[in-house]
Amino acid sequence: TCPECGHASKENRPDQATFRCVGCGHQAHADTVGAINVLRAGLVRRDANPA
Repeated sequence: TCPECGHASKENRPDQATFRCVGCGHQAHADTVGAINVLRAGLVRRDANPA
C-alpha cells in the first residue's frame, strides 16, 4: 500500500527492494514503505476505542 495515496497493488513492487506506486508515482525503498504502513496500523490500533 502506498503511504502517499493509499493505492494497493502487486505492481507497486517491481522487485524485492523497490517500491514504486503505479497510482501516484511515489518511490521509496520497500522496507521503508513497509515500516510506515506498520507504524500507521499500530497508531490506529492504539487510538481505537475498545468495544
